[in-house]
Amino acid sequence: MQRQWLKTYEENRTICKYVHSTSRGHEAIQLALGLQLKSQDWVSPYYRDESVMLGMGWRPYELMLQLLAKAEDPFTGGREYYNHPNSRRENFPKIIHQSSATGMQAIPTTGLAQGVQYIEHFAQFNEANQNQEPPVVVCCLGDSSVTEGEVSEAFQFAALKQLPIIYLVEDNDWGISVSSDEARTMNAFEYISGFKGIERLHIDGSDFEKSYEGIENAIHYVRENRKPILVHAKVPLLGHHTSGVRREWYRTEEDLVIHQKSDPSQKLKALLLSKGISEDELIKIENEEKAFIEKEFQSAVEAAEPNPETVTDFVFAPTTITEESGVRTPENGEKVVMVDAALHAIEEIMRKHPESMFYGQDVGRRLGGVFREAATLADKFGDLRVFNTAIQEAYIIGSTIGLSALGLKAFVEVQFADYIYPGLNQLVTEISKSCYLSCGKFPVNMVLRVPIGAYGGGGPYHSGSVESILANIKGIKVCYPSNAADLKGLMKAAYYDPNPVVMLEHKGLYWSKVPGTDEAKTIEPAEDYILPMGKGISILQADEQFVDSGNSICIITYGMGVYWAKNAARSFSGQVEIIDIRTLYPLDETLIFETVKKHGKCLVLTEEQLRNSFAEALACRIAQNCFYQLDAPVNTLGALDTPAVPMNIILEQAMLPNVEKVENAIRSLLQY
Repeated sequence: MQRQWLKTYEENRTICKYVHSTSRGHEAIQLALGLQLKSQDWVSPYYRDESVMLGMGWRPYELMLQLLAKAEDPFTGGREYYNHPNSRRENFPKIIHQSSATGMQAIPTTGLAQGVQYIEHFAQFNEANQNQEPPVVVCCLGDSSVTEGEVSEAFQFAALKQLPIIYLVEDNDWGISVSSDEARTMNAFEYISGFKGIERLHIDGSDFEKSYEGIENAIHYVRENRKPILVHAKVPLLGHHTSGVRREWYRTEEDLVIHQKSDPSQKLKALLLSKGISEDELIKIENEEKAFIEKEFQSAVEAAEPNPETVTDFVFAPTTITEESGVRTPENGEKVVMVDAALHAIEEIMRKHPESMFYGQDVGRRLGGVFREAATLADKFGDLRVFNTAIQEAYIIGSTIGLSALGLKAFVEVQFADYIYPGLNQLVTEISKSCYLSCGKFPVNMVLRVPIGAYGGGGPYHSGSVESILANIKGIKVCYPSNAADLKGLMKAAYYDPNPVVMLEHKGLYWSKVPGTDEAKTIEPAEDYILPMGKGISILQADEQFVDSGNSICIITYGMGVYWAKNAARSFSGQVEIIDIRTLYPLDETLIFETVKKHGKCLVLTEEQLRNSFAEALACRIAQNCFYQLDAPVNTLGALDTPAVPMNIILEQAMLPNVEKVENAIRSLLQY
């Protein structure tokens, strides 16, 4: 079937215009896997694994709908490349969404195995699964992907935690034009021996009988022992890398002949003939499959194209948290610092929701976070729910995809904003796109805590601001509260939101140690208090007489900017209104635009380096939407454009905004 499939695609290249890859040469090992998976299992096929899909029971027509990017593509509605499946189809193995990025599926899929193990440790999750075998998780990889650093992070975690996962590495000796001898010093079977606790198995992946037996053994090992195994399957690459990169461009005839000798279809044919099946019977089967594939393909060609009006569907999953609720300021309540407000919010959530957990670097029992932001949580909820990880930001962030697919909800932490960059690949490539590209089947419910900002000589790698980078990632939500009550309320909203949320928490406000930030401490809200995202607030109003006479301005800001603005406004009594936006996305544009139109003069204030920042982009939107009501250009103020925050406190202060700089900006605007 697969050979006729490829022939059909090649003969219809003008119709099959989107880039695609086929499993030619890999069919034996892939079918051996697909045929043996059960409905409780999870699998992450990669882009060449169409034969895995066929083995699991997917119709060629369904896969062809994705090949042609049709509206009824059952996986992504025409949004994704061929054989980029995701599925919650009943009685089929489940498939989370994954990208084309090589090897990036290893972390989310290992997160699935992490979640399976977590569920098996808690009796309250297991009532519905008592009468079935335990699930296995399978991550399919190409040999070139194993050189990726993020794959090793997945291997490390699987080995350390002894997770129930099979890593199936299909080794055909080629990347695109990069051969194995110029890309690596060892194959995956040799490499995995360095990860203690991961079993390994080598298979001739071009031989169906050996492949079936090997996969059967691997699945049995994981089902029974609940431990990881890597299966290294040697296979030939008989087709092109993809339809866009033809094999004749970079492979020699000699190389193709060598690979052809391991053609699994010829091996299977010889096996069937040896077992007494006649040549005529095989020809009959081939002709039947040819007619079937042609019919399936024609049906897919005739299927409808997507409606352009659906292009923005599924960017986010709907949230029920749309209104502020609960008691923000309880009677006889006590003031708390921001770090404690967040800690209490998480503790209240974890007490109520056994599906919640918290992990990251140094947040476990011994330390409870370098800012004590997780103090006592491991003591109260145990090391299975609150634990340390290694220094592997990509795993910390990306593993939440697998957990979320299982209905688990993780708080995870990057220790400083400057260290978020190793995890951006997972955040951008996998997490932010999952809901959209799965047509809403796999939104990623997670909260990523990120201590951020500069104060007191933190230096170049512990003081950075990254909100513009995050605000430019579509498909995630970004909060940046400036006080304890807002942080607690937004933390609750973030947990109950079905989408990925990044919580930026300014370390200089955690304990109000920076002079002039005492108001970051507030009465602690009650346990039921929730503050929805996308709701800014006016925290200081101007007097009507100044507004009416045109002698007022508004400042749009967030985080530490709130306190620079508040303290600077004291020199201009009654002339300044301050908007704390509280969340960068969703953004309360209605409040911002109404406020700017009222005053006609506006300053957008940020701690970030200013050029090309979120603040400048916001200033542009204000100018576009409030142009006719403006009495002056929209001004911006932020940090100087240095590549990093200097260590020396004098240099740090020179780089950052401060009260005096804000005062000068206000004075300049009022002169218009």
